[in-house]
Amino acid sequence: MKKFVETLKNIWSIKELRDKILFTLMIIAIFRLGSFIVIPGVNPEVLASAAKGRSGNDLLQLINTFTGGAFNQGSILALGIMPYITASIIVQLLGFAVPYFQRLQQKEGESGRKRINQITRFLTLLITLVQGSAYLLLLKSTPNAIDSQLNPSVFWVSGMIILATGTIFSMWLGEKITDRGIGNGISLLIMVGIIARLPSSFVSEFLTQASNNRWIPLILEFVFFGLIVIGTILVLQGIRKIPIQSAKRMVGRSAISTAPSVNDFINLKLSAAGVMPIIFAQAIMFLPLQAAQYFTGKAGVQSDVLLSLNNWKSLPYNILFFILIIIFTYVYTALIVNPQQYAEYLKRMNSFIPGVKPGQETQDYIDTLTTRVTLPGSIFIGIIAILPAIVSFVGVNDAFALFFGGTSLLILVGVVLDTLQQVESYLLMRKYDGLVKSGRIQGRATQGITIGAGM
Repeated sequence: MKKFVETLKNIWSIKELRDKILFTLMIIAIFRLGSFIVIPGVNPEVLASAAKGRSGNDLLQLINTFTGGAFNQGSILALGIMPYITASIIVQLLGFAVPYFQRLQQKEGESGRKRINQITRFLTLLITLVQGSAYLLLLKSTPNAIDSQLNPSVFWVSGMIILATGTIFSMWLGEKITDRGIGNGISLLIMVGIIARLPSSFVSEFLTQASNNRWIPLILEFVFFGLIVIGTILVLQGIRKIPIQSAKRMVGRSAISTAPSVNDFINLKLSAAGVMPIIFAQAIMFLPLQAAQYFTGKAGVQSDVLLSLNNWKSLPYNILFFILIIIFTYVYTALIVNPQQYAEYLKRMNSFIPGVKPGQETQDYIDTLTTRVTLPGSIFIGIIAILPAIVSFVGVNDAFALFFGGTSLLILVGVVLDTLQQVESYLLMRKYDGLVKSGRIQGRATQGITIGAGM
């Protein structure tokens, strides 16, 4: 406890870091305040009642979790920052497949980055208009959710403008945190939306179990939850060290390394793709939601299958979700990890992996290790993704079960690690101790392969 208090004092003593933290907290407070401002003409009580009456298993509950409850409140920030995330994923995928975007990302430097940001913002607006239309249709289909005295056309136009403005404003807030605050602003806003539902879910689960005198299961739940969080941190921080050596050259009577002495390990992350595979898979799993709404009410097996894929607790949903995560983990790892690049780097620095010849053999060796390490990482992420359905099956409240794994837990852990890494860097620059006794916190900026000293 003394060490913790001392660390807090060290953080507060750094004026730049203190100002960044206070600015971040102020932006977060503004973002949360916007979540409670309702679109004019919408009755939030009716929406809340309709959400409770709706099946608690559908994916709309997940969307509401990501937006911190704004989705079911008819808020001006009902779409939150999710359209921007979707646009960013699309642009990132285009950067791997389209030469124009590859050139912007790799060769154009700062001007290319600005151009990509402009494209992402424009695409965000287009996606917001599409998702905003779907959200307004959902409001229209909910009885008494919209004031009957409003002109439908006026409500539609004003609603689209408000939702688009809310998303753009959220994006602007996230960028301000990134520029003047601490951590990645967009990720922090997503985390805030998710964690906003955690206290109520925690209290609901506690009261439910306490009212039935199920104290032992309640304690076991919290212990299991803590173990899952620890396991997730270990996997996201886990690395496979590949030792490397530098060739020597003679200068006079001395042998001097041609590469810096710090380059003694290749650090291959166990979860190189991070949280991206589960986000990609989750985006794919949202598609049956739209299809199910189209086929609802029509007889046939097709409608039943789509509705089962709309239920995050169903067996077909979890099997497909698990398979998609493993596939996307390998695909995304292959996109961000380039063994040829690192093999060429080692050759250029006159370094090598002991027992492995430089060039093609080094490339094959790194590629083989990447494939082997990715398998347990992808399986672990897949298990975490379907864990909410498993714990819900054994009796955990649905709202609290969503925090036992899935996208929520991985985003929470990833964003916290990323933010703590930046805080730790400020402490180390001022010659203070880090946040942990041994090693260093690794954020998502260290995805894939890094070449440097072993942790």
